[in-house]
Amino acid sequence: MESLPRALLEEIIKRITRLTDLNSLSLVSKMFYTVESENRYSICVGCGLYPAKLAMASLCSRFPNLCKVEINYSGWTAENGLQLDNQGLSVLATCCRSLTDLTLSLCSNINDSGLCSLAHCNKLRCLKFNTVPGISSAGLFTVAVGCKSLSALRLIGLEKVANVNWLEYLGSKGSLEELVVVACKGISQYDLLKFGRGWMKLQKFEFDEVKGRYEIEQPHDPSHMAQYQYKYDFCCESLKVLTLARIVTLPEIGLRFFLSNCKSLEKLSLHYVVGIYDSDMITLSHSCSNLRSLSLRLTPLFIGGLEARDCRTPLTDDSLKALALSCPMLETVELTFFACEPMYPSEISFTQNGVLMLIRSCPIRDLILTGANFFNDEGMKALSSAQYLETLELMDCVATTDIGMRFLAHTPRLINLTLRQCHRFSDHAVAEVAHARNLESLIVEGCRRISLKAVQGLPNLLSTKFMGQAYVV
Repeated sequence: MESLPRALLEEIIKRITRLTDLNSLSLVSKMFYTVESENRYSICVGCGLYPAKLAMASLCSRFPNLCKVEINYSGWTAENGLQLDNQGLSVLATCCRSLTDLTLSLCSNINDSGLCSLAHCNKLRCLKFNTVPGISSAGLFTVAVGCKSLSALRLIGLEKVANVNWLEYLGSKGSLEELVVVACKGISQYDLLKFGRGWMKLQKFEFDEVKGRYEIEQPHDPSHMAQYQYKYDFCCESLKVLTLARIVTLPEIGLRFFLSNCKSLEKLSLHYVVGIYDSDMITLSHSCSNLRSLSLRLTPLFIGGLEARDCRTPLTDDSLKALALSCPMLETVELTFFACEPMYPSEISFTQNGVLMLIRSCPIRDLILTGANFFNDEGMKALSSAQYLETLELMDCVATTDIGMRFLAHTPRLINLTLRQCHRFSDHAVAEVAHARNLESLIVEGCRRISLKAVQGLPNLLSTKFMGQAYVV
């Protein structure tokens, strides 16, 4: 081993992806140990750091070229010892000169003071904070000013962030390409509008208020003027990925302005957004001809009265028709319907014909249907002639049976099939499809009539796992 060329050793290490294998490889020879240490560019640590400060210093010494570091204290208890604190973070920032990507998750001993050390990380491009309770707006402002190369910022579950002076500063610089804000109670959709000209360069944006279905308040836009149809002038033509979740909008105010301004949009996710209607989707389809991926998660909303018939999802087949006509590159579609009762089919405003129209008009390769109680065996028959369909996922689609499942045996390109909580499919029908299509992957979870024995007997599937009521092959 010691006589092997160094270039060959480096090539071997590049092809090994499992962390346990890399750790074992470093024990084979001194040369492997040295080469592996110099070529380790990322690590993920947490509860195993003890004592945390010294352990971090040791890791930085052994792996001098680390670029990506994740510190994750998921599952931490007091028995694991003290977590990494501000001093430990300072050690990382000082010793890890090549650091470009840092993630802090569930780090309870790090606060705004610790973030001051990150201001000296000149190469830091991506920063993610996930449930770090000690971080406030002051710490984020320190990072915004100090990290000159910062291009991606992800904030998840930061309870103490109350103002957005840091966001205004980043917007004035116009350097961010990715911004994710999830479950930060002190940040509203109207605060995010202060990002200003920062929208010009942004390529990925995600905002999720994580409000419950019935915890919605009437929105108030401080820049909206009564008796005036206000329009935002922000340019966001670079935006390619957009996710809006659990927010409430009204006409011409709030983050809905994205739907008419993002001409480069390729991936759109609208999850339980109140205030989006067919007119918005039609406008979107006209301006986003490059759209490749669409995820819609809908729940019934009261449109007047208190009867069940007055409660339905806000989008109709008119939205699907507009997408079918104007988005010729659409290839991934997820339609999820939450809390829609099969006994009230009118709660879902989409129809099977509308969904099939979209599939026939666009080169759909991946299709996910969840809670689509309108989708039946005739719909499955139509899928059997879908020219491009490679991946199909069905969850809680109560109207599909073995008859419909058998149609999938004739789908030209189907190679990945996922079934979750579909209780009307049996061993025989699933096996028939698997044999006919030579599936590469099959996932079955919570389907009462499909047994583990039947799933394990299928050909061409690489591995089998049993997880309670779920089978993953």
